[in-house]
Amino acid sequence: MCLMVMATSALAAERPNIILIMSDDVGYSDIGCYGSEIATPTLDALAQGGVRFTQFYNTARCCPTRAALLTGLYAHQAGIGHMVDGAGPKTGSPAYSGELARNAMTIAEMLKTAGYSTYMAGKWHVTHKTKPVGDEDKANWPRQRGFDHFYGTIHGAGSFFDPNTLVRDNSFISPFDDAEYQPREFYYTDAINDHAARFVTAHKQHQGDQPFFLYVSHTAAHWPMHAKEADIAKYRGKYDAGYDTIRAARLAKMKQLGVLDSRWQVSPQAGDWSKVDDKTWEARCMEVYAAMLDSMDQGIGRLVETLKQNNQFENTLILYFHDNGGCAEGMGRGDSFTSRADAPTLPPLAKDYLQPDMIPRQTRDGFPMRQGKGVMPGAADTYIGYGQAWANVSNTPFREYKHWEHEGGISTPLIAHWPLGIAPQRHSQLEAQPAHLIDLMATCVDLSGANYPTEFSGQKMQPLEGVSLAPAFSGEPLARTQPLFWEHEGNRAIRVGDWKLVSKHPGEWELYDIAADRTEQHNLAAQQPERVKELAAQWDAWARRIGVLPWPLNGGEEQKGKKQVKPNGKSQ
Repeated sequence: MCLMVMATSALAAERPNIILIMSDDVGYSDIGCYGSEIATPTLDALAQGGVRFTQFYNTARCCPTRAALLTGLYAHQAGIGHMVDGAGPKTGSPAYSGELARNAMTIAEMLKTAGYSTYMAGKWHVTHKTKPVGDEDKANWPRQRGFDHFYGTIHGAGSFFDPNTLVRDNSFISPFDDAEYQPREFYYTDAINDHAARFVTAHKQHQGDQPFFLYVSHTAAHWPMHAKEADIAKYRGKYDAGYDTIRAARLAKMKQLGVLDSRWQVSPQAGDWSKVDDKTWEARCMEVYAAMLDSMDQGIGRLVETLKQNNQFENTLILYFHDNGGCAEGMGRGDSFTSRADAPTLPPLAKDYLQPDMIPRQTRDGFPMRQGKGVMPGAADTYIGYGQAWANVSNTPFREYKHWEHEGGISTPLIAHWPLGIAPQRHSQLEAQPAHLIDLMATCVDLSGANYPTEFSGQKMQPLEGVSLAPAFSGEPLARTQPLFWEHEGNRAIRVGDWKLVSKHPGEWELYDIAADRTEQHNLAAQQPERVKELAAQWDAWARRIGVLPWPLNGGEEQKGKKQVKPNGKSQ
């Protein structure tokens, strides 16, 4: 609704470099410093030397999150009210265009006005023009939305060994015919981190001490579960004890770390390990998932080391977070599969085959893609997700998953690290003030000294919705005066202070006291109908203001005859 920017109390004499690092489909407890057994020493070290936010929120889904963080607006205001394809663009509403809105300025566009160089590595996913016919179809690609250089994918998901829609700057490239980057083994997570580090080095060489903005948008650990064998080997046998044991260990560690209030009643366990038919396969899914995050952390470590080598580490603000909670989708977990030993070898794909489907029919060397129970995930010819029960472990201790607005869908770690801007007495501290992705743009405006314009490139800009997080770096209160809101696929929520009103479509409103019950186990709606009425009215006013449409879109016509993405089991 309005931009609240406070003069930062940061210690730095100069404007900082700013790096945003986001992982994909990762739960609240999946990082070591938030409770996980997964090895994330780089992120843990950043947390030790910085501040951990315990109530930071995303938007519960990939496209809307990217739109919100890039613009400082709610996703509907930025044109991504649902996703970037399917029913949305057919509504005729600008809130569901499936394209990043032109009256929504990106962080990169804004920081360029303040003299920053801007770079991006990784997943874009805020345009449906993934197969452009001409340059006009690239109008919402990264280079056209403020980034000086880009390496990554335009699409939302794909193979980690042969990613689809891979682009350098404005041109499609093949990972196997790329003269500029030829690793011994191509793995997309490595490629993203390596290019992020390359951007840092090149910037120092060519721009000196001019500040830079770097957006690192990982696809780890989104399905398919792909990882390098050396990383998977670290976790072999780690998950043989099953969901309950791993979750219990995380709960204990979270209490010890202080990120879980001992008053909260933990949400129910999803899945019964004693009833799992193929425990070896089920454990392997989580082994690969852990390996994906381990590899990501290793690469972030290389980026941190590059900053240090270039004397840029001390005055760089690094913010790490997730795009949504753990993913309960049953991708590739059905009963039918193809054994590689029995599968026919198909003609190898042509080297210029740069835009395969999100689920390619085969690997580049000609083997059919395998899915289903019994297919051990990890290799390039597999396409499998880790499922609802492990997503429940990822989201410990919260309810629900990606897609939904209960805490399991929208809660993410936020690690803030900035040696010259976060005082030593704040290092390793927890910050409990609620915050949201919409606050990232306001933070960048604040710290860069930029002036957020009322007009840009001939368009009248929408006022920002977030507030600067900079005061929290010094333990000061944020200047928030408005509630936080959510909507995705008819799932709704509003948070005002410690009160949260939330609904899982098509259900009724539920009311929770987040301070006493953040795990949302005790619905107070029946006891406090007037509070429900008041908060619901505020949500309705917000929904009208930003253009929320009833779900399903287009009266449900787009969904008829289509299999909907749902968890592979009973919701909890």
